[in-house]
Amino acid sequence: MTGAVKPNIVVAGAGSVGCYIGGCLAEAGRNVTLLLRPSLAGIIASHGLRLSDLTGADRTLPSSAIRLATDPAAAFAEADIVLVTVKCGDTAAMARLIGEHAPDGVTVVSLQNGVGNVDILLAHAGGTGRIVAGMVPFNVVQTHGDGGAARFHRATSGTILIGSGQAGLKDMLGVPAAKVAEHADMPGVLWSKLLRNLNNALVALSDLPLATQLSDKRWRRILARQIAEALRVLKAAGVEPARMEGLAPKTIPRVLRLPDWLFRRVAARMLAVDPQARSSMWEDLARGRATEIDYLQGAVLALARKHAVRAPVTEGIVRLVKQAEAARAGSPRLGADALERAIK
Repeated sequence: MTGAVKPNIVVAGAGSVGCYIGGCLAEAGRNVTLLLRPSLAGIIASHGLRLSDLTGADRTLPSSAIRLATDPAAAFAEADIVLVTVKCGDTAAMARLIGEHAPDGVTVVSLQNGVGNVDILLAHAGGTGRIVAGMVPFNVVQTHGDGGAARFHRATSGTILIGSGQAGLKDMLGVPAAKVAEHADMPGVLWSKLLRNLNNALVALSDLPLATQLSDKRWRRILARQIAEALRVLKAAGVEPARMEGLAPKTIPRVLRLPDWLFRRVAARMLAVDPQARSSMWEDLARGRATEIDYLQGAVLALARKHAVRAPVTEGIVRLVKQAEAARAGSPRLGADALERAIK
């Protein structure tokens, strides 16, 4: 990865996050293949790939700047690095495709939500090459359908983290529009990200933009209850979430409960999000797809049951999201008071 020949980077399951990261890599001159759905491939092939972010940057890559693939065998045949960006429920299927079609020695990086994807990749693709844990901290909003380029808008900030000790990988994947750093404790990082991702469900259930929701103490109080409950579960399990950018995990519930005026001062970074930002779980409900609730709140519940810790708030949130999934009518648009009553 440090030689003159540029490695072939394949983004496996390129949706919102995958297209944004892949686009940023291609923009910086990397050899990138997006493995994606035929419908999205067609839009990008016809109109290009538009990248924007909350700093105001906005540019469109021509389709010639990036390779588009819908066939896994063709996409993986000459891959040197595979960035896995599929939903957690699709990890095993993608891992089997990587194991079947990718060359020996490939580096596979999980850039997914949840805490169990590396183990799944090891089980199904570990014999092929190296498996590296990764974490994407930012939110990406995908829009298209107006006859123009598919737009991938980074609506929050943060640095991508990957496991340390992989020579040359950070420099190959790190580009100005999507910075990358190494971290020695990726299990702790993934649990810390999961704690923050517990809010995905509240955004999905409320239909509120993230900035609007976080500005309301009633919603923050529910999120604080979820995170405090999860922290108790992690403590019982002997799991220590790592500190990343921003607040230490154990201080988050206390900060969330602050009055609105004080919260705006103390947690300015948390509120520094684009007005468009919602959550991937909200997008899943809007599109009638299964969410990642089993891999977020569900991971907390699995530990709670294993260590005999009660988690009623988490159980209530899971129940409501499952009901919304079954209804296939998008967000149920619950108010904070109604949701709080439903989880008591």
